[in-house]
Amino acid sequence: MQTDNRTSRMSLEGVLSAIAQLPEEWQLAGSVSMPVLRAIVRHVGRDPVRHSMETGSGKTTLLFSQLSESHKVFEVDNRSITVVRESRLLRPETVEFIDGPTQVTLPRYRFQNELQVALIDGPHGYPFPDLEYYYVYPWLGADALLIVDDIHIPTIRHLFDFLSEDQMFRLVEVVDTTAFFRRTTAPLFEPLGDGWWLQAYNTNRYPVDPVSGMTMKTKRGWKRWVPAPVKKMAKRILGRR
Repeated sequence: MQTDNRTSRMSLEGVLSAIAQLPEEWQLAGSVSMPVLRAIVRHVGRDPVRHSMETGSGKTTLLFSQLSESHKVFEVDNRSITVVRESRLLRPETVEFIDGPTQVTLPRYRFQNELQVALIDGPHGYPFPDLEYYYVYPWLGADALLIVDDIHIPTIRHLFDFLSEDQMFRLVEVVDTTAFFRRTTAPLFEPLGDGWWLQAYNTNRYPVDPVSGMTMKTKRGWKRWVPAPVKKMAKRILGRR
């Protein structure tokens, strides 16, 4: 494949140093911080990644093009993506861009290989982060790195909370607003089944009171320890006489 005279594989420190020198307004859509990029390098290690993917695109794309032998980028083609494609820090021979909304492209795409690294950083509105996770998680092999960005946004925080309790993943680190998970050796949760009663996020909370939204365990504790006047006031606020 033609490389249009761009950079060949650089040292990891060289890549990070070059990315750090990019202007703040380099990409209109924003990008992850340098501490997050350094954490990616730290968790990926020194061995080349065989197969990786990300939703969204930015400085991470430049880095993954140097780290990975085959990197898939699911993004919407716009001005922000153009600066990524034109950057001399990008190794284009390692990257495949899949243009279009991930709500459309991910369900249609057929991965051919197990993924060692996946970054979820596409559309943040509900239920889109969950949808991205659904189409990616079956392809994560044991010890694969799953990165979830922007966990300060409530919809993505919900996904973070779920993964933090799921037996398939182990939370390794949170850097700024980015979470790093490792895929464990736990069996794959059947993508076409149900099995909600097997997921820790559910078993740790079931059943939930349909009115207050509290788990029954929390509700029992609340009834036991909260002073009676406070209970009465709370019930009045909730409209429960």
